[in-house]
Amino acid sequence: MPTKRPEGIPAASAPLSRRQALRLGAGLGLAVPLAAAWAGPAAAAGSLRLAAAWQQEDGSYRIGVLQARPGQDAPLRAMHTLDIPTRAHGLCPLPDGSIVAASRRPGDWLVRWWPGTPREPVWQWTDGTRSFNGHVIASPDGRLLYTTETDADTGQSLVVQRSAERLEAVSEWPTQGIDAHELLWDRHTLADGAPTLIVANGGVPTAPETGRVKRALETMDSSVVRLHGRTGDVLGQWRLGDRRLSLRHLAWSSDGRVLGVALQAEHDGQPDREAAPVLALFDGKALRAAAPVPAQGPGGPRGGLRGYGGSIAATPEGWAVSCPRAQGIATFSPQGDWQRLVALPEVCALAVNGTALWAAGLDHTLEDARGAAPQPHLHRSGLAKARVDNHWYVTG
Repeated sequence: MPTKRPEGIPAASAPLSRRQALRLGAGLGLAVPLAAAWAGPAAAAGSLRLAAAWQQEDGSYRIGVLQARPGQDAPLRAMHTLDIPTRAHGLCPLPDGSIVAASRRPGDWLVRWWPGTPREPVWQWTDGTRSFNGHVIASPDGRLLYTTETDADTGQSLVVQRSAERLEAVSEWPTQGIDAHELLWDRHTLADGAPTLIVANGGVPTAPETGRVKRALETMDSSVVRLHGRTGDVLGQWRLGDRRLSLRHLAWSSDGRVLGVALQAEHDGQPDREAAPVLALFDGKALRAAAPVPAQGPGGPRGGLRGYGGSIAATPEGWAVSCPRAQGIATFSPQGDWQRLVALPEVCALAVNGTALWAAGLDHTLEDARGAAPQPHLHRSGLAKARVDNHWYVTG
């Protein structure tokens, strides 16, 4: 079951007052109160901004807007930050400059925040019957949000449509599986003009008391499902032959024709996990896993990729899957053929700016990580030894 909402915080979405924030910080044992804080200079001309979530060296958690200076030996800096009660995971920048963040599964909070403004964040807390699964996206016009969530009683996953203004639930659709994780819009629309939604069901059974302890892995049922974007009707569902591969994170190829899926292996034996693929490709008709990466060889990591893909992105050169357990970024051709591992300690978050891949590690970020000479950006302004979470997003 998810952690109960701290006493004094409204169950319905509402701005979080300073008094409530202090009470929340005390109730959760946080080192700092939950309140907006801004750090660093104003955005510089030509700079890149990324929305991210991270854990501080002291164990506290934040979301924020980070600034980098592309093409320069300049540190990555935190411009605006918001302290949050527990770990965040996926974020969603909205057209008005606000950012929505979802708590890591099993999460009990969702927040919309306007960085750099005095406007109070809007919070939504679960009532114990649902838990957030860490990912949120918006409708094209930014008026609605879509979150993946889990029913605490049945374990079944849902896509919940929410008001972007107050974060309240409007409707919900079954994802036809459990452990639903990332979701995104299909690049294609239906004959009636409706969009379609792609959802990755991770398929890993967990203990209801914690939502994290894995169990009965022999019953895993991971899939990619396509849903009607207005009604939630099921338009198709696809699975891999190896049922111990969990489909979790999603990205479209640069031409929008192929969906890439980052995989996480759940095999019983360590050798099988280490040799497992971390990438699958879906062309709209069939889902296939990329060939396993050779344990040794040109650009191949000794011991493989440890069967763990943390995030995925695509550039014109092909696919990139962050592999923090292998301490690098696994790169593949557009067809899924192995290329090389780009070393970056504890790498996870990936984002594409133009054609350049940006990857966040423990103490520095790589700009143009797939290029011949990636540009490092050290972490500064409160980011030293911070652990950036799985995902970050270009906002400007």
